[in-house]
Amino acid sequence: MRNHIFGNMKKQKKYKTILMKKTYSKYIALTLLAASLGLSSCDSFLDELPDNRMELKGAQDITDLLVSAYPEYNPAFLLERYSDNSDQFDVTGWNDGDQFEKEAYNWKDITDISAQEAPQNLWENFYRKVATANLALQAIEKHGDPSALNAQRGEALLCRAYSEFMLANVFCNAYSPTTADKELGLPFPTEPEEHVGTKYQRGTLKQLYDKINSDIEEALPLVQDDQYTQPKFHFTRAAAYAFAAKFNLFYGNYEKAISYADQVLGANAANGLRNWASFYALSPNGQVAPNGYVSSSEDANLLILAAFSEWGVYYGPYGIGNEFSHSKLISSAETLQANGPWGNSATFGYTVWSNSSLSKYFINKIPYSFEYKDIQAGTGFAHSEMPAFTTDGTLLVRAEAKALNGDYAGAVSDLNLEVKAMSVGKKSVTLDAINSFYDGLADYTPTAPTPKKALHPVFTTLKDNTQQNVIDAILQLRRILTLGEGERMQDVKRYGIVIYRRKLNRSSQVLQVTDSLTQDDPRRAIQLPQDVITAGLQANPRNK
Repeated sequence: MRNHIFGNMKKQKKYKTILMKKTYSKYIALTLLAASLGLSSCDSFLDELPDNRMELKGAQDITDLLVSAYPEYNPAFLLERYSDNSDQFDVTGWNDGDQFEKEAYNWKDITDISAQEAPQNLWENFYRKVATANLALQAIEKHGDPSALNAQRGEALLCRAYSEFMLANVFCNAYSPTTADKELGLPFPTEPEEHVGTKYQRGTLKQLYDKINSDIEEALPLVQDDQYTQPKFHFTRAAAYAFAAKFNLFYGNYEKAISYADQVLGANAANGLRNWASFYALSPNGQVAPNGYVSSSEDANLLILAAFSEWGVYYGPYGIGNEFSHSKLISSAETLQANGPWGNSATFGYTVWSNSSLSKYFINKIPYSFEYKDIQAGTGFAHSEMPAFTTDGTLLVRAEAKALNGDYAGAVSDLNLEVKAMSVGKKSVTLDAINSFYDGLADYTPTAPTPKKALHPVFTTLKDNTQQNVIDAILQLRRILTLGEGERMQDVKRYGIVIYRRKLNRSSQVLQVTDSLTQDDPRRAIQLPQDVITAGLQANPRNK
């Protein structure tokens, strides 16, 4: 719980933290009790196995329960600070970063559990949702006619798979077919916990991905759109296939990734992409553009998830979050205002929000709202919404899968669809332009940054220079498309991109390079929460 003191954000230096009052079972390593699920996220877990856990009497109860199987926390804040989308400023008056931000930015094992996006809260919430899905699956099996609940079963399987996938993205290394059987995975509970003190093992990353894959494959034929009154907040067929496409890209099954993306995009992918002209026309100030970006009426948004999050404030047009931010230097040299094979990214049409009194350069698309619990005390919870899957993101998944499959013409065709959409038809790109641009561009260094970063993919060996150039273009455009959404860190891990820590002055000039995260640095996998490690689950390795 937070004090809401945003009346004058430019004078605001720091949030006063008031922790949500949760009671966690210290003897249960993963906090997986399915006892008090489906209520408020601030309700307490019970400290003993309950006899009064939710009684699911029929199909409607199970359907209602599955509403609470979707995550209520999002790792975007954590992963944006962890990635190369953030710089640090050494400027008097901009030293407003809190412990969570400092630890995340500096790739430290995070000890601050007060932040809503801290690994502790992410871990507990994602596993809470796994437990919810397991409770629903158990109830379906006990139902008199389980086949009548196939749609609910499909949704439960997808929710379980999605939470495990998100946990893997945060706490594990990138998947590689050659090393996944040696990399640490995560527990994958498949039924509600029935006994106090149940012990779990992490297993391997291969085992984890195989289980996620099994859930997805079983779920896809079961999904039915007609069971949802608010489909954009559920795994519809489009959202399910978008998830399957992205997962299979990470899993190394490129043909499946392409096939599943085809199910989402249809015969004419351009028709389903975001209406960028409409978004660009929205006011970049306040909540107008962010609310438009996540709107359920936007066809491009396939699955929208609400979250307890302060990221909209730190990322957005407010006077907090200046010490660590997506800087002018990153924007002009690498992302929003950088050159690309399509020309100058700044002329796509979006408004790059900036202010001389702030360090941030961004597209305003992360909503922020506040729910009061005590108006007099000014306390409550920060909220946001983010699209988990979009048609535009799925198009770039398909483009990358085609490129990795050696279909460069198909990859460039997909990339060009997105370039045209984002530029409202003003720009395009060709394979020759891609090769010419990246062949003529120096590799990034922290003091002479460019959009081209050396690739050391952990999952494959790039076949030739053309394949690398096409991948470079896809990664650059995806970085622009998903800025602020926590997606970039997965590309950093998957492609073994070395990233650096820099201190900048007010003019975004590099004062000092302080650290680097190399392709084999164990800090790429964020450390598990300390209480989970203390309870006996193996920690992620760290260099001594």
